[in-house]
Amino acid sequence: MVILAGGILYVAWYATDEGWAERLRGTIPQAASFSQQVKPNIVFILIDDMGWRDVGFMGSTYYETPAIDQLAAQGVVFTNAYANAPNCAPTRASLMSGQYTPRHGIYTVAPSARGDTRDRKLLVEETETRLDLEVVTIAEALKTAGYATASVGKWHLGGPGYLPTDQGFDVNIAGNARGSPPSYYWPYERENNLGAVVQIPGLDEGGKEGEYLTDRLTDEALAWMEQHAETPFFLYMTHYAVHTPIQAKPQLAQKYHGKAVSNGQRDSDYAAMIESVDDSVSRIVNKLDEIGVADNTVVFFFSDNGGVGTITSMVPLRGMKGMLYDGGVREPMIVRWPGHTEPGSSVDTPVISVDFYPTILEMAGVDHSARIVDGLSIVPLLSAGVPARGEPGPSGRAAELTALADRPLFWHFPAYLEGNRNTDGPWRTTPVGAVRQGDYKLIEFFEDGSLELYDLGTDIGETNDLAEQMPGKVRELHNLIIGWRDAVGAYVPTVLNPAYDPTEGSTQTARFEPGAEPMCR
Repeated sequence: MVILAGGILYVAWYATDEGWAERLRGTIPQAASFSQQVKPNIVFILIDDMGWRDVGFMGSTYYETPAIDQLAAQGVVFTNAYANAPNCAPTRASLMSGQYTPRHGIYTVAPSARGDTRDRKLLVEETETRLDLEVVTIAEALKTAGYATASVGKWHLGGPGYLPTDQGFDVNIAGNARGSPPSYYWPYERENNLGAVVQIPGLDEGGKEGEYLTDRLTDEALAWMEQHAETPFFLYMTHYAVHTPIQAKPQLAQKYHGKAVSNGQRDSDYAAMIESVDDSVSRIVNKLDEIGVADNTVVFFFSDNGGVGTITSMVPLRGMKGMLYDGGVREPMIVRWPGHTEPGSSVDTPVISVDFYPTILEMAGVDHSARIVDGLSIVPLLSAGVPARGEPGPSGRAAELTALADRPLFWHFPAYLEGNRNTDGPWRTTPVGAVRQGDYKLIEFFEDGSLELYDLGTDIGETNDLAEQMPGKVRELHNLIIGWRDAVGAYVPTVLNPAYDPTEGSTQTARFEPGAEPMCR
C-alpha cells in the first residue's frame, strides 16, 4: 500500500513483499522539510532505567518531579511510548540510527548468554557491543545541516574508536562503553574486583568533595548550551541516573523517609535520585529561557527501558527492565515544541524509539531518504489539535496519521537475562520477540514456541492471555512478525544447548506473573 500525502511518500512496508524490498533498499523518503524555517535546537533528555510511572505526570505520588511535570504540561505526553528493547544499549543504538536491533546487531547488553549454562535451553549468538561506524547517526546527519552537537553523560555504544566523537558529536563529556557509573560521587571512581580503578572519563578535573554526578553533568550541559546559543545545537543529555548503584544525596533521601508507599514505590534513595534528575530538567529548561532560545528549542524527555523491579514499581504494568511485557519497554515521554505542540495535550498513538531519528531530522529539515530507517516521523502527532483515535486528522496530514496508527511495532531480543528476587525462576527473560499492532500485542518465547496475546486497550496489565480465545488474531500477528524477521534478517536462536540440564538448574522460565508487587531494593 502506497500513501502520498503532503508530498511525502509512505509505504506500508509490512503489508507486501514489494513493500519489504523497497524498505530494505532504503528508498522511502519519510521526512517533510522544515528547511525554510529557522532550524530548531534539539535537547534530548534520556534517563536510564526510569519506569513508566516513576514521574508525577504518569501518576506517581511517591516520587516528586515538579519540573518534569511542568514540562509535560507545556508539551505533549505520549501515553503509549515504547523503547524498542528492554535494556540500555540496544535502545540507545536504535535511537541513534533509527533502526531496529537486527539491523545494527546490538540486541542486548553483553553478554547474550547470561546465567548458569545448565539453565539455557538454547545457544545464543553474542551481541554486538559497538555501534558500527558506517551507521549515520542523528548527530552526523545534523552536522550536515550546520548543527553543533554534544553528548553529555552515558554512551554505552563502544569505547575508543566508537565514542560519540567518532559518531558525529563535537563534544563527548563522560561517555564511554560503560553502562553504569562506578560512583555518583566525585571523583566518580571505584576499584574493581581486579584492583583497577574504574573512572568516568573527563570528570576527574574540576570537581570537589561532595559533588554529585547528575549535577555535574547538568553543569557541563548548561555551559555548552550557553557557548552555542547563536547556532543550532543538538544536546544529547543522557543521564546515568537512575541506573544502579542507587546512590543519592543524603539530604534529599531524608525527606522521603517515612513517606507513604505508593503502589510499591517506596525506596527513598531512588526517589532522591529521581528528584536530582528533576532538578536537572528544571535547570536545563531555565537555561533555555536565560539564553533566549526556548521558543526555538524542541525538548524531548524519555527513558531507555523499564524500571528495575527490585527498586521501583511499574504497576499497573506487568514486568520490568529486561522483559517484553510493557513494564519493561513502555516509557514516560514528553515532547515540547513551542508553536507546534499544544500545552497539556496527550497522544495515545503507539510510538517507539526508532521514531526519534526521522522525527528529529524532519524538524531540522534533513533528508534521510537514502538511508534505511525503520522509524516514522511523529511530527504529524505533535501539531495542535491532534485527533483522538478514529477521528479525522488535520488537513494534509491525515494519511501520515493513519500510517502511524496502523503500523506494527516490533521487538526482538534473542538473549538471556538473569532473574532476581521478584522472578520465579532463573530468568527475567529467555529469548523472546513481540509485536504490537493497534491494541493487540503478541509475545513469542523462542525456547518453547509459546505465544501470548493481550488486548492492551482493555488489559493494560497483560493479565488475560487471549491466545486460545483468538487463534485468528494470533496467526495474523505471528505471520506479521515472522515476515518482519525475514525481511530484516533477524537472528532467531534454534540450536539446543548441549549443556542444558533441567535436573541441575531451574527450568522454570520467569514470566513475572501479573499483580506481583516488586520488592524493595
